[in-house]
Amino acid sequence: MVFSTTSRCGEEIAVTQFRLAILDDYQQVSGDYAPWDSLPDDGVKVSVFSAPFLSEDQAVAALTPFDIIVAMRERTRFPQNVLDSLPNLKLLVTTGMANAAIDLEAATERGIVVCGTGGSPAAAPELTWALLLAFARNLPVEENSLRAGDWQTGVGFELEGKTLGIVGLGKIGKRMAGYAQAFGMDVLAWSQNLTTEAAEAAGARLVSKEELFSESDIVTLHLRLSERTQGIVGSEELRLLGPDGVLVNTARGPLVDEVALIRALEEGWIRGAALDVFEEEPLPAGHALLHSPRTVLTPHIGYVTHESYRKFYGEAFEDVKAWLEGAPVRVISG
Repeated sequence: MVFSTTSRCGEEIAVTQFRLAILDDYQQVSGDYAPWDSLPDDGVKVSVFSAPFLSEDQAVAALTPFDIIVAMRERTRFPQNVLDSLPNLKLLVTTGMANAAIDLEAATERGIVVCGTGGSPAAAPELTWALLLAFARNLPVEENSLRAGDWQTGVGFELEGKTLGIVGLGKIGKRMAGYAQAFGMDVLAWSQNLTTEAAEAAGARLVSKEELFSESDIVTLHLRLSERTQGIVGSEELRLLGPDGVLVNTARGPLVDEVALIRALEEGWIRGAALDVFEEEPLPAGHALLHSPRTVLTPHIGYVTHESYRKFYGEAFEDVKAWLEGAPVRVISG
């Protein structure tokens, strides 16, 4: 949108007003973590979307007018066909420095600058450990039972002396290894490129994928989603984990064959699962996992903390301001 203003000398100056969309602000808190209202009203018009788009067509219809989009992680996808349908888009900011939902090559070809942000290194592993403890001590069932007027309905298990298998020993996986050691657990690790030296440095023992699933009491996933890792946990791995084994996934839903997992839960192949991520998000009402036995489920809140949001929204604001000033920062592509 171009409009005119008048300079002190009486000359008309063309000014471009940019439209900025902040997406998927489920808690409606983006304004609490960054001063979006400090952007000049005559230069940037900010709109906040608090509900998820239900389809790519809905996203395109809503976002076509916007020049700048701030995306929260992978909540909204930007494949090539969506980018092709957003002719005004010039800047796409993602929270975090990696986003599998954005086609970076397509963005570069279209001259769209993609910038990222930092994040909290503690948020995801802390939530992972919370889920593991909640499952081990049967907390959701015990709390609901207590509120219903009952008292002590089940028996939990201890982590000390158990074996934790970590699939993906990156930044989060290494923190998980440290937590496990503090709880007196043995730690196994595996990923495609993991070395013996790297595993030992984190306090873990490198094993094969088959050994990890067959020898672990609990397996936790901490891989990036890619063509190589999609469905990396399927029927074979779940059967190896066995009727006493627990699967924890706070990374990405499609790392696990969801159909196989549901069957494993229903037929008792595994002891249970603690999940923060799902193949389809938000998880639809009536989804089979919502009724699967022996599960602890949370709505992808691994990164939803005050500390994380301060980094995400604060640095997203910095990205937008720097781009408006002609000097983009934290550029990923474009």
